[in-house]
Parts: sequence; structure tokens; C-alpha cells
Amino acid sequence: MSISIAIINCGWGNLQSIYKKLSELKAIPVVAISADQVKNADKILLPGVGHFETAMRHLKEVGIYDSLNEAVLIQKKQILGICLGMEMMAKKSEEGNATGFGWLDTCVIKFKVKDKVRYKVPHTGWNTVDICKESSLFKNIKDHSEFYFLHSYHFDRIGQNDIAAKTEYEYDFVSVVEKENIFATQFHPEKSHCAGIELLKNFIRI
Repeated sequence: MSISIAIINCGWGNLQSIYKKLSELKAIPVVAISADQVKNADKILLPGVGHFETAMRHLKEVGIYDSLNEAVLIQKKQILGICLGMEMMAKKSEEGNATGFGWLDTCVIKFKVKDKVRYKVPHTGWNTVDICKESSLFKNIKDHSEFYFLHSYHFDRIGQNDIAAKTEYEYDFVSVVEKENIFATQFHPEKSHCAGIELLKNFIRI
């Protein structure tokens, strides 16, 4: 049976790539613009390129914010956050000094690199991911595989048990989280070729 996945529309028109990948993997993606579409989906995907405060405000304005909280915290639906979608799971972000969902006990901070010539911000391009614990997302994916990143912010401190992988960009930052039904990647699996496709397959199969 095919799995329906609600792709949450955060107000940005960059959903085609992830929609196409999920379709190719035989899932049934639906761009969710209503609470009912969130309620009726088997799983949820919270994508993201954009601004933290603007995206959070949009979800509240269109009435999806409360339905997401219910789906994730009460119904325990599996959710995958990507890039900004991962950051929105935190309590707060420096980007817009805005409040997030608070599903994960952390805050979002901007990269504070010292060598600004070598380490440009935003962090853009391919980088390796170092697996920290056994994770459903990494089945059939080798440690130190490369994924595609595009971000200026990342999680601050978070509980060690929630960290599935880290990445180095002058210093280590959390690049993958797994906590019960909550999964998140700071990179873009839909742009990460074979390893990214395998990760999306794993999320669909969980």
C-alpha cells in the first residue's frame, strides 16, 4: 500500500523537487495547505528554504500550526524536517528572534565561523555526514556519505540521545536528528543523489 505524505507548504514555492522525488519513490505526496490534509496523511514532511519567522507566521495564519502539533505530539505521526523544516522543530531561532514548534529541546543559532575566507556562510554544497547512532534513516547508507547543504543556521546544544549525525564546517554541528517519531536533516536529501534517495526511501518505509 502506498504511503501518503503531507508536504507542508510554508509559504515558499520550492516544493516541486521533493514532491517529484517522493512520487518517483511510489509515495503519494500531497502539498498540504489545510489542517484536514495534515490529519489525513500517513506521514508528514516539513521542507524548507526560507525565513524562520516568516514560515512560522504563515503556518499559524493558514491554520496548520495547531494541526501539526496534534499530529506530531498526540497522534505521533512520523515527520521529516528538512533544512528550515528541521530548524522549525526547535524552541527558538536567532533568525527573526522567533519561536518554533519546540518539539526538540534546542535553539537555532547562526554559524559563528572564525575563518570566513575558507568557511563561507551560508554553508553551501556537498559535505560529509558522520553517523552518531543507529538510525532508521541511515539503513543502507555508509558512514561519511556526502549530502547537499544550503543553510546559515544550525541547532545549538541538544540532548546526545537525539543526535543521529554530525557534520564538520570549521566546527561540528548537528546535521541529523531522530527522536521517537521526529526525524530531521539539515541537508537536502532531495538534492543529494543516491544517498539522499536512500534516506527518503528509509523514511517512507519506517
